[in-house]
Amino acid sequence: MRVKIAENYGFCFGVKRAIKLAEENPNSTTLGPLIHNAKEINRLKEKFNVSVTEDIESIDKKQNVIIRTHGVPKNDMQSLQDSGINVTDATCPFVIKPQEICAQMDKEGYDVVIFGDINHPEIKGIMSYVREPIVVLNCSDLLKYNIKEKVAIVAQTTKRKDEYLKVVNKLIVEHREVRVFNTICNATFDNQDAALNLSKEVDIMLIIGGKNSSNTTQLYNICEINCSNSYLIEDVNDIEDIWFKNLNLCGITAGASTPDWIVQEVINRVQKI
Repeated sequence: MRVKIAENYGFCFGVKRAIKLAEENPNSTTLGPLIHNAKEINRLKEKFNVSVTEDIESIDKKQNVIIRTHGVPKNDMQSLQDSGINVTDATCPFVIKPQEICAQMDKEGYDVVIFGDINHPEIKGIMSYVREPIVVLNCSDLLKYNIKEKVAIVAQTTKRKDEYLKVVNKLIVEHREVRVFNTICNATFDNQDAALNLSKEVDIMLIIGGKNSSNTTQLYNICEINCSNSYLIEDVNDIEDIWFKNLNLCGITAGASTPDWIVQEVINRVQKI
């Protein structure tokens, strides 16, 4: 089986930075999974004794706490600092930006719309910077709210730009003043465009990443548009030989939380089919 790799894929700047901070701070605890990749989380646990907790109350005051790349709600950060716990902030700078924007827009009296998944940790963190956040995933969700004439909008950093633009365009048509902030990170743009282009060329696409990773799911949805033989896998153990029957060229991409060692294992496995 021949393999072609996407021009852009894998670890983004924010994830690389977070992994480096975790490796430099062994025996720490992360508040929530550092990134959305269980294999890499296990590696950090085994090699650097970096554990994970979802409960602030369970954290020992002597423990170093690493804030996940997706950030945490403002109150959680304040609680950690008030407790005197040593905090290493691995929040991605691209995530900090919409937090700051939302806080400022809320202060200036705008209704703040956040385009993203309300259950995603990044969005939960961003919401905490707004008194009455409006969270939507599509244009229909806007109908649930009585939005003022002055509105500001930001996006989850890993969302698709075309879906974001649909919501933005609806707001522009219906409201007097709309402040639009492009908070989708460049790495997401590049990975999505590369995946889209590659999916047009190949017989089968493998999208490697955590099943709970938003940006990996977005890559899968994009690839599926052009390549019906698209599969979201976490590692080589998810691969089934039957997928490749009578096919010649396999395209491979990976989410922003997928380490190179997992990608290489998949490449080696597919080339042997």
